[in-house]
Amino acid sequence: MNKPFTLFSFRKRIVALFIAISFLFCALAIRLFVLQIVNGENLMLKATDQWTRDLKIVAPRGAIYDRTGASLAVSYTTYNVFVRGREVKSATTVATHLSNILNIDFDDVYNKVQRKNVSEVLIKLGIDSDTAEKIYHQNLPGVYLAESVARYYPNGNLATQLLGFTSIDNVGQTGVEAYYNDVLSGTDGYSYVQSDLQGKEIGGTLRYYVPAENGEDLTLSIDSKMQAILENALSLIMTEQKAKNASGMILEVDSGQVLAISSKPSFNLNDVPRDDLETLFERSKMKLVTDIYEPGSTFKILTVAAALEEGLTNLDDTFYCPGYRIIDGVKIKCWKTIGHGNQTLLEAFGNSCNCCFMDLALRLGVDKFYQYMQKFGLGSKTGIDISGEASGMLMQKSHVKNVDLARMGFGHAIALTPIQLMTAVASIVGGQKITPTILYSNLQTSGQVILSKSTTQIVNQLLEYAENKTGKYTFVEGYNVGGKTGTAQKYKETGGIDQGKYISSFIGTYPADNPKYALFIMVDEPSAGAYYGSVVAAPYGKLVFQQLFDYLGEEKQDPSAKVEIVEMPDLVGKSLADAIIELKKLKLDYEIDGEGGVVLEQLPPPQTVLQEGSTVVLIT
Repeated sequence: MNKPFTLFSFRKRIVALFIAISFLFCALAIRLFVLQIVNGENLMLKATDQWTRDLKIVAPRGAIYDRTGASLAVSYTTYNVFVRGREVKSATTVATHLSNILNIDFDDVYNKVQRKNVSEVLIKLGIDSDTAEKIYHQNLPGVYLAESVARYYPNGNLATQLLGFTSIDNVGQTGVEAYYNDVLSGTDGYSYVQSDLQGKEIGGTLRYYVPAENGEDLTLSIDSKMQAILENALSLIMTEQKAKNASGMILEVDSGQVLAISSKPSFNLNDVPRDDLETLFERSKMKLVTDIYEPGSTFKILTVAAALEEGLTNLDDTFYCPGYRIIDGVKIKCWKTIGHGNQTLLEAFGNSCNCCFMDLALRLGVDKFYQYMQKFGLGSKTGIDISGEASGMLMQKSHVKNVDLARMGFGHAIALTPIQLMTAVASIVGGQKITPTILYSNLQTSGQVILSKSTTQIVNQLLEYAENKTGKYTFVEGYNVGGKTGTAQKYKETGGIDQGKYISSFIGTYPADNPKYALFIMVDEPSAGAYYGSVVAAPYGKLVFQQLFDYLGEEKQDPSAKVEIVEMPDLVGKSLADAIIELKKLKLDYEIDGEGGVVLEQLPPPQTVLQEGSTVVLIT
C-alpha cells in the first residue's frame, strides 16, 4: 500500500535535490579552480603549443675583448633552414632548390621534405646571409629560415687555449667560452605563428615575436700585442728546438693579471679540428694551469727567499761546492760535477749551485720549509679563473727525510704547475701575495705582505745578477732584466726518470730592481741537441723582452750599455780546463754535460756569433 503524499516528504526531496545541486556546483567550482588557477599556466602553454608553431631565435653571445679594447671573439648572424612537410606543395621543387643552393644531397633533402608526421625538420644549420637571401627569394611554401648566431675569432689561432671555442649550438666548450659561459650566453627568443590541427600556418592570423637577449661582454686582462709577441717566440721554439710543446706567460706583478698566456702547438679557433678528438683535447689544454712538473732550478728563487726571510743567509754568506753533497748516506751531485769551489750567495745563485740550495733547505728544516711553501701557495690551487687547474704535489711532511728536503731545495722531488710557480715568484719579487686572473681590472690588488722589503730587494738583486753576469744591463742591452733558468728531468707515468727527456725553463723579471712584469718560458722535451734552460729557454725569453720593450716604448735604463759580440771558438778535443779558460776570456758562460775531462761536443758549433754573457754547452 502506497504511503500518502505529504508536504513533509516533498520538502525532503527538495532538500536532497538542493544538496545534490550544491555538491555538483562545488565540484565544478573546484575543477575550474584547478584548471584555471592551479594548472592554468601549464594548460595555456600546452594550448599555445597546439595552436602555434615556433622557431627559436638564438641569442648572440657576448663579445670578448682584450684590455686595449681589441676584439678577440665576436658573434655574427647565421640562419638555420627548416621545412614543415605539411605545408610543402611540391616536395620535388623544394628539394631541388634547397639541394642546389645549399650544395647538399637531393635525396636526403627530399626524404626530409616528405616527412609530414613531424611539425618541422632541420635541413641545414648556420648558413650565411647571402645564401639565406637566395632561399628567401624562392618563395618556397613550407620552407622557413630562423636566425641563429655563430662565433668568429678575428685573430684565428691567437690565445687558442685561453679563449676556447663553442659547440655548434653556441655553448662554451673550453677556455673562457666555457668558464664564463653563463655570463657570455644570452636568453634565446622565439618567433610564433598560429597553425591549424595539421600544423599548417593559418593565413591572416597573429604572429608573435619574442626577441633574444644578448649575452654580456667580457674584457680580459691579456694584451693581444703581448700575446702575439709571446706566441711568436713559442712558435720559434717549436721549430728551432724541435720541442714536444712550448708554453709561456707574462704576468703583471702587482695585480696578478695575466697579460699573455699560451701553449704551442695550437689550432685556428675558426677551424676547430672536431674530427680528431685526441688532438683537440691535447691542444685545448692550458698546460700552464692543468699540468704539473718538476721545476728544477727556477724553484731556487723560493728556497733562497725563505732562507733570507728567516735570517739563515745573507749576501756575505759563503758556500763551498766540491760538486756534490752526501746526505743520509746518499751522494747528490751539483750540475757542475767538478764543483764551483768557494762562492758567495750572489755567486752561488748566479752559478745555480745545487750544493748551496741543499744547504739552505737543510738550514730551514722540514717544518719551516713547508711553512714557506704553504705561504707561497704550493700544494693548493691559485684560484685563477681557468678550468682544470691542478693543485700540484708535495710529499707528505711526516715522510720527508733530509735527503728529500735537500733535493727539494733545488727544485727536485716536488711537483707544481707553472701558474703556481709564477704566482709564488711574482709574490716574492713584489712582496705581496697575488691571485692570478684573466679578467681585466684597473684596480691594483692590496695583497697580504708575505716577505719583508729587505728580502724582496735581495731576491731581486740575485735575479738581476744571474742574468747579467758580464755587467749591468747586458742580458737585454740597456735594460735592467732579472731572471733564472731551470732544467729538470721528466718522469714516466709509471714512475722513474724518463731518460733523455727534459723540461727547460726561464723566469724573467723587469725592471729587476722593482719588477712590474714577470715572464715564464717552458720548453717540453727539446730535441735539437741542447736541453739546458740557459741555452734552450733563456734566449727566447730575451727575444720576448726585446720585442716587449719596443711595443711598450720602454726607454733604456742605460743607453750607453753595450754588449760585445764574440765568435764561438772550436773547443772539441781540448781539455775541459783549457776550454773553460778560453770561454772565460771571451766572457761566455757555460754548462757542462758529462763528467769527463775532454770536450767531445759543443753547442753552438764553432764560428757561431754570440753576445758576451751567452751560455754555451760543453759535452765531455
